[in-house]
Amino acid sequence: MTRGPVLLTGFEPFGGEAINPSWEVARALHGQRIGGVPVVAVQLPCVFATAPFALQAALAAHRPRLAVCLGLAASRSAISLERVAVNLIDARIADNAGAQPVDAPVQPGGPAAHFMRLPVKRIAAALGAAGLPAEISYSAGTFVCNQIAYALLHALRRRPGCAAGFIHLPPLPVQAALYPGSRPMALADQVRGIALAIDVALAAQRDGLADLAETGGRVD
Repeated sequence: MTRGPVLLTGFEPFGGEAINPSWEVARALHGQRIGGVPVVAVQLPCVFATAPFALQAALAAHRPRLAVCLGLAASRSAISLERVAVNLIDARIADNAGAQPVDAPVQPGGPAAHFMRLPVKRIAAALGAAGLPAEISYSAGTFVCNQIAYALLHALRRRPGCAAGFIHLPPLPVQAALYPGSRPMALADQVRGIALAIDVALAAQRDGLADLAETGGRVD
């Protein structure tokens, strides 16, 4: 099994906001040990031109056994476990540097999509049992979150021993007025949920467990 810490990334605030729950959760877990493994948190810029390079530097510096990237999905009301990242950037809003690419690839010449390397069904079941809203998502969007999810999996494609994936978080209660269509989640619950997700992923990795053999699909 790949040795090394858990790498946990979160984004800086974007879109004119003062806070991003993905970074608040990541830094709350920085320095903790989950399943006996230390957690290292790294903040990523919400900038298309530089975020993948910051991620690559973190992967090279820490050589993690598990890498989990977090992001804010302000319209959602649950911890969203992504299953797939697509090779597409199509920005509805500008990033923090003012860039707004349209129909650009994350990785020119790369595959159309990469699947996450996390036991998302196991994690969703554990979160539900702990009383935390959780869902499996089949779209990480086309903004910087999806870019980083794809870049993460593309970078680790030749490191099969490293588990990796992307998790979207709902807004915090202090952001409720900005996102009336979602149900915010307290920071303590988000921290508890991501710690549990990491613990489940590490246990599955350690014990060689496949994901749960039960339906997680959707009919839209």
